[in-house]
Amino acid sequence: MKTALPPALAVVAVALAVTATATGPASAAPASQEPGTTATATVTTTGSAGLREVLFVGNNWDGTADVLEPSGSLARIGRINVIPDKDQRMLEIHLNPVKLAYFLGIRMSVGEGHDQFVDDMYSTPDGSAVVVSRPSFADVVSIDVASGKLNWRFPVSGYRSDHMAVSPDGTRVAVSASTSNTVHVLDIRTGREAGSFATGDKPHENVFTDGGKRIWNSAIGEVNTALDDPFWDFTKGDRKITVVDAETYRTVKVIDMRQRLDAFGRTDLSDAVRPVAFTPDESKLYFQVSFHNGFLEYDVAADRITREKTLPKNPATSEDRTTWVNDSRHHGISMSPAGDKICVAGTMDDYATVVDRATLREGPLITASKPYWATVSGDGKSCVVSESGSDSVTAIDFATGRKVASVPVGDHPQRVRLGKVAADWTGPSAARE
Repeated sequence: MKTALPPALAVVAVALAVTATATGPASAAPASQEPGTTATATVTTTGSAGLREVLFVGNNWDGTADVLEPSGSLARIGRINVIPDKDQRMLEIHLNPVKLAYFLGIRMSVGEGHDQFVDDMYSTPDGSAVVVSRPSFADVVSIDVASGKLNWRFPVSGYRSDHMAVSPDGTRVAVSASTSNTVHVLDIRTGREAGSFATGDKPHENVFTDGGKRIWNSAIGEVNTALDDPFWDFTKGDRKITVVDAETYRTVKVIDMRQRLDAFGRTDLSDAVRPVAFTPDESKLYFQVSFHNGFLEYDVAADRITREKTLPKNPATSEDRTTWVNDSRHHGISMSPAGDKICVAGTMDDYATVVDRATLREGPLITASKPYWATVSGDGKSCVVSESGSDSVTAIDFATGRKVASVPVGDHPQRVRLGKVAADWTGPSAARE
């Protein structure tokens, strides 16, 4: 639900937003060296036989990441504190009036009254570290999973970090800097910036495609105002997909879904692209948009929207758009490894469901409390959704559409990502002492 800012803070936030728009994206800050850490992460020499696959669950309001079995029971293996430097960050914020204004603005708007300590996360290829974007601290950090200490920290341009994506070879991570309309691409081992590129307003989802040769970024525009009636859609900003060359970071293509939606006959739908899922051959893109209970199919080669799926509404869900979290109705979509099933998190409608890609028929509606993300289990048999309203993670079988497991996690889970840790890992050493 959108929460109005106090008048004084609202004035500051608006003034800052206007200034940021007028001056353009801020220059990227370098990876910083924290006390007691090194600028380059210590690499654990571990062969592939010494690693195990896991699910990382980012508990946004807790500032923790639960580490679960990747399939089956989803049993918890351990937990990582992703804000070990919280006191230092909070001191910096309180000594800087501009940072404090944005910090409080994030808490009272997109954070729903809470600080956002973890948005997205990926492990390094050797399983020695997890790299985390922390919206309220406007940074990306690498955390040693054995000790729980920081390896490196990269402050993003602007005042908030968001969704990330890791390259297929695991060497680079792309992160959206929401308030500067920029995506930074970092060396996942050192935190040094390899490059960056400009986006539309409020960059959100990132995806590497074509074997890592391209990066797709979706800009969702302004989602924190109460101007949610379709009449005010023009106030939401410049929303577009920016496709760049992943080596030069030059724009290859810009996709304005407004034009494609209008041509498809859905002039009523928002063009703010939310989570997306490509088919295994990347010929089709399935994407969610703000305010819509469903998703659309986009033919990449033909450059047009070809199908739409509208999913059931929950009768208990208010039709007042201003009560929907950050302009979401459904937020979270993933595809089975075979490309035949699509899993959807029906966020504001409190369910998740599996849809047959050929027929677009949905399976059972599995009750879920504000599901916020959807991914695929390690064995590829299940869709895994985070239930942010009940602080749990649930697996739904792709074949049957039925729930097969559910486990409790930390406060307000959002992103769920597959990763790796050492085979004998059970948690940071500090947590076991």
